[in-house]
Amino acid sequence: MELDRESFEALVADALDGIPDEIANLVHNVVVLVEDESPPDDPDLLGVYDGVSLTERSGDHTGLPDRITIFRRPLLEMCADADELVREVRITVVHEIAHHFGIGDRRLHQLGYG
Repeated sequence: MELDRESFEALVADALDGIPDEIANLVHNVVVLVEDESPPDDPDLLGVYDGVSLTERSGDHTGLPDRITIFRRPLLEMCADADELVREVRITVVHEIAHHFGIGDRRLHQLGYG
C-alpha cells in the first residue's frame, strides 16, 4: 500500500484525536513524530515510546519531552487497504500512549492493542 507522508501524518493525528478526552488530558510533555523507516535492527517495528512512563517518574521529574515515534513504511507494508491502515495506525498510537501510562506489552496484547 502507498500513502504520502502528509496523508499518513493526518491518519496519526486522527488517531490521536480519537483518544478519549479523559485520557488525552493526562498526557503531558509528549511529542508524537512520524518517521519513514523503523530502526535497521528492528525493521518490522511499527512504533516506539521513548521516555519515562508515568508509573516510573519521581515527583520532581523534569527534562525533555517523552517521544512517541510512528514508523510509516512498516505500517504501509503490512496493510492491504486503507481501512486496515487506519485501524493499524490507531492500534499503534494507542499502544505507544499506553506505554506512557506504564502499561506493558503483555497487557496490551490482552486488550487487543498488541
